[in-house]
Amino acid sequence: MKILHTSDWHLGSSLYGYKRYDEFETFLKWLAGLIRKEQIDVLLVAGDIFDTSIPSNRASGLYYQFLNMVNEIPGLQIIITAGNHDSPSLINAPQQLLKQLHIHVFGSIPENPENEIVVINDERGQPSLIVCAVPYLRDRDIRLSEPGESIEDKTRKLENGVQDHYQQIIGIAKAKRDKLGEHIPIVAMGHLFVSGGMTVDGDGVRELYVGNLARIRAENLCDGIDYFALGHLHVPQIVSGNETIRYCGSPLALGFGDACQQKQVVIVDFKSGSPVIRTEPVPKFRDIRTLHGDISTIEDEIRSLQTLDHPIWIEAVVSGTLPPSTVQNRLHDCTDGTNVRIIRIKPRETDGIVFNPGEEVESLKDLSEIDVFRCCLDAKEIPVEGRQELEDAFLEILHEMHEEDTLAE
Repeated sequence: MKILHTSDWHLGSSLYGYKRYDEFETFLKWLAGLIRKEQIDVLLVAGDIFDTSIPSNRASGLYYQFLNMVNEIPGLQIIITAGNHDSPSLINAPQQLLKQLHIHVFGSIPENPENEIVVINDERGQPSLIVCAVPYLRDRDIRLSEPGESIEDKTRKLENGVQDHYQQIIGIAKAKRDKLGEHIPIVAMGHLFVSGGMTVDGDGVRELYVGNLARIRAENLCDGIDYFALGHLHVPQIVSGNETIRYCGSPLALGFGDACQQKQVVIVDFKSGSPVIRTEPVPKFRDIRTLHGDISTIEDEIRSLQTLDHPIWIEAVVSGTLPPSTVQNRLHDCTDGTNVRIIRIKPRETDGIVFNPGEEVESLKDLSEIDVFRCCLDAKEIPVEGRQELEDAFLEILHEMHEEDTLAE
């Protein structure tokens, strides 16, 4: 039994306003070809299929075109779980139809925990793999809120709720395996932040829970499973030195912060009983780079890039004291009509850039929600000693907004 583990497609996401549908389409075609080439039996997609809970028609179209494309591959079964960016209702809506096509989707946890388990049969009809298809566990799924709770209380309840849910589902899977009387591999899926996981600035990862404090210990979740297919973190990585607990990472760089990473999918082969794990590099479907230096240095680097025969998107981190309008005009003149496009210009933080009155010092696109809220606190001259409580309350409201399934009845 051979599985392919991928996650965090974020279909429909853009980079500072620039659409990337061509990259997503090319990736999905490449993935379908890899599934055929490797003769994959089971495709696991561990959350964040879409970038938003209400994806565009084009993003939804790419998703269903891909499912139609790979449905033609004989014997392939697909298991898709929702992430924190996905609408549970949207993912679940075609559940019964897709099940007839051997595509199992889990937008939210089912009422009956038994239904969170998928038993995969081989070509002879014999059970060969058990999958614990756990989607992103939303706050309301695993924690009973109480008035007056502190952030620490909520974090503890969240961690306990996630741990209890996995122990329940893995327990059901182990009972099924015992009943079948054979050592069938058990694979768990998850979309969560496991302790020891690594992020990088600018990689587009959104906090899962209030304050991002709830980081779950992997050893509390994976007792008795043979492979843990994780999603949520965009950096591909092994967790706590355990080869069988992995984030495959996002297949595309979702920000300039992770543009230099080699993206990958993970292939796990259970043919010999124990998992044989390897990674398959994902090609770069767009050249995305960050250039550092003064304006003259960056202009020189751009001219050298113009000798290449493919489009390049650039973030320019400019040092020096030139006014932003001068920097912008020079970079525009340097790239106009060429294969290089400047996506973002920002000053090096350590430099004393001189900004002319009326010029935009910081773009709203560069700020997170909490950054904007802190700017509001600054504008209102809120004392430092009173800010933490306000920030905690804001983060809780923001989290509830992200958790809301706007497509549900």
